[in-house]
Amino acid sequence: MQIREAIKSDVPAIVAMLADDELGQKREDYREPLPSRYFEAFDKINGDPNQYLIVAEDSKGIIGTAQLTFISYLTYRGGVRAQIEAVRIKSTRRGTGLGEKLFRWMIDKARNEGAHLIQLTTDKQRPDALRFYEKLGFKATHQGMKMHF
Repeated sequence: MQIREAIKSDVPAIVAMLADDELGQKREDYREPLPSRYFEAFDKINGDPNQYLIVAEDSKGIIGTAQLTFISYLTYRGGVRAQIEAVRIKSTRRGTGLGEKLFRWMIDKARNEGAHLIQLTTDKQRPDALRFYEKLGFKATHQGMKMHF
């Protein structure tokens, strides 16, 4: 298995994984042909030096994905934090340790890029994910809030 930055031809496989769970089915629009807005989003992510859209692949294809974003801000003496988003493992490969490998890659990348912390949010409807993140050393130190438009 290798972890690498995603390329545009990976987008359909990434979106398929995003849509392959109970919550993702409600949020994503996975169909063929894939709506162009996914490719447009990829171009924006790919053109931003503070974004890393990664995939894990083996000889059979794409088996995992995640997005790592670096956010500069004035607090913490002009610090940088890393934000993890959209982590998915292909349903047939869940529970094999692949998710931990993706997270270790992102944690190492954040440290090497000088981030002072790495953070994520998780949907309250994903208790297994919460336990997984806690096992990796993440702590629920803040209350997150969102406003959907």
